Amino acid sequence: MKIVMVGQGAFGRKHLDGLKNISGVEVASLVGGSKDSTAEVARQYGIPHSTTNLAEALALPGVDAAILTSPTQVHASQAEQVLKAGKHVEIEIPIADSLADARRIDAAQKAAGKIAMAGHTRRFNPSHQWVHKRIKAGELKLQQLVVQTFFFRRTNINLEGKPRSWTDHLLWHHACHTVDLFQHQTGETASVVHMLQGPLHPELKIAMDMSISMRTPSGAVCALSLSFNNDGPQGTFFRYICDNGTYIARYDDLFDGKEQKIDLSKVDVSMNGIELQDREFVAAIREGREPRSSVAQVLPAMETLDRLEKSLNA
Repeated sequence: MKIVMVGQGAFGRKHLDGLKNISGVEVASLVGGSKDSTAEVARQYGIPHSTTNLAEALALPGVDAAILTSPTQVHASQAEQVLKAGKHVEIEIPIADSLADARRIDAAQKAAGKIAMAGHTRRFNPSHQWVHKRIKAGELKLQQLVVQTFFFRRTNINLEGKPRSWTDHLLWHHACHTVDLFQHQTGETASVVHMLQGPLHPELKIAMDMSISMRTPSGAVCALSLSFNNDGPQGTFFRYICDNGTYIARYDDLFDGKEQKIDLSKVDVSMNGIELQDREFVAAIREGREPRSSVAQVLPAMETLDRLEKSLNA
């Protein structure tokens, strides 16, 4: 299977690292925004072709699919381009920064009849999979999900501390992880949502602090705090408060309420959530089926984000 990787930044490389562990997969081309840096990353990973032109990469012989790790603002147009070229597409989270663009991608997928998958990694992290399987088995009932998403990003830099060409967003990017996870774990769409945000950054023009609360029809609640002002431990931390225990998820690791680490070695074939996400994309293409976290499956999360944004504006 030949795949085009779009994006030479930190997340593009995370996917390249994951794809190396999947048999029968070849990265045919790397597409980036900068010719020199894209060529350098392609050289590092042994990718035979690099370009700044997506159409050029898609036209290479035998290309089956593309993975988009490009700036959010171009996800919709690039996903449409890939699907119209007759290729499958995986789009890193968020698939778009508006509900209208998310629906554009969904419509393009239906028209093309190809696979369009969202990179909602939290569905694939072994930690969250472990909780999900116990909820599905009736062993746990989620009562409250408490989440902290904290970064220190007062300038426009990426995870590697390098300048980025686009602006991140607490709601449409970082909150998207939790909104989708909460609805995925409960099997419900939030019926009540509220959002508050702090002042906009004078240069980045985005809110640096945000608070979100949600409730499902059955009564499960979620409290999410997000900040780009946090000068301390970075990342997202999830506390599942259930009827039968409390569990704390830190990316691929899981602890109980007493901070005892839970063995997740039997949850899936890898302990790397992004690799597992890519494995699902490849398997869905090979098996001709809808993947977990297809664009259609994550649309309810995008609809909830839209409601949250409208609640703020109201």
